[in-house]
Amino acid sequence: MYIKRNIGWGMILRYGWKNIIFFTFYSTLIFSIYHLLEWKFIDIPFQPLSVIGIAVAFYIGFKNSQSYDRFWEGRKIWGGIVNYSRTWAIQVLSFVKSDDPEYDKAMHTQMIHRHIGWINALRVQLRQPKSWSLKENSMVEKVFDKHQERNISCNEAYNYVNMREFSDLRKRVNPATHLVKNQAMDVRLLKEKGILDGFQEDQMQSVLEEFYNLQGMCERIKNTPFPRQYGYFSKVFTWIFVLLLPFGLLDVFEDDAATVAAEISDWYIFLMIPFSVLIAWIFTTMEMIGDNSEDPFEGRINDVPMTALCRTIEIDLRDMLDEKNLPDPVAPKDNILY
Repeated sequence: MYIKRNIGWGMILRYGWKNIIFFTFYSTLIFSIYHLLEWKFIDIPFQPLSVIGIAVAFYIGFKNSQSYDRFWEGRKIWGGIVNYSRTWAIQVLSFVKSDDPEYDKAMHTQMIHRHIGWINALRVQLRQPKSWSLKENSMVEKVFDKHQERNISCNEAYNYVNMREFSDLRKRVNPATHLVKNQAMDVRLLKEKGILDGFQEDQMQSVLEEFYNLQGMCERIKNTPFPRQYGYFSKVFTWIFVLLLPFGLLDVFEDDAATVAAEISDWYIFLMIPFSVLIAWIFTTMEMIGDNSEDPFEGRINDVPMTALCRTIEIDLRDMLDEKNLPDPVAPKDNILY
């Protein structure tokens, strides 16, 4: 998640430099054919082009709105994970009470650390790319590769569960699911030992059920690509518009050239190049914004900062355990919070 109030031009150019170069070359080529070769017939009336532009703008607006909904839903889900994680820690600390303080402390640590393992395992699973995942240009990909936050191959649960449990997790298709299952087994064990009563067991199992619900919501977004009829045709319609744009601007500036001084009228139409580049860049950037919000768990510049949220939960829960040497909050890298 980009946290600086204004996006720097360095980051903007990383995303748009190829398009800017292409539009400049393309518009200059159209202008040269029209002015130097005097192919006056290649201009087209701007009125039908403006209708296309309005339609494309509405289509991009709908796509961006729906893409943002996917991001915001993902952020709300992780907000729920933060809240229920604290609830889980409170229940473990207040419900698990026996006549053996050392046993209580061991169970508190095991169950809370296992939960920290669950959120990190879930984060790693959600970061794994799908076949439809967005591929950025090399300049943008270098930023993410430098930060080393995407597609972590190791299971982060290694640091929070014992080796026997971790060895079992490595054989599982969905480690996060089994971590919650193991929590349920511990709750059942505590009930059998008489440490928990029926109400307390029901309360803790309800929170575990909510963890499954939240994980399933994340997996629903992760495993469901943005409808391609919107994502694909938005790009097609945008490029049809920007490729036709220089021909329509020739018509506009040709008509206006008759109203300026004679000595500059021949070159007044040259202004169609910068205006064509500017309008094309705006439309393609609007379309690109929607692409970057489709999948909010990929670890990109505009995605849900799961690493930072996991660290926030870890700090809170380990502080509840009265542990010392708590980790520091995750710091942004180049104004990107992962």
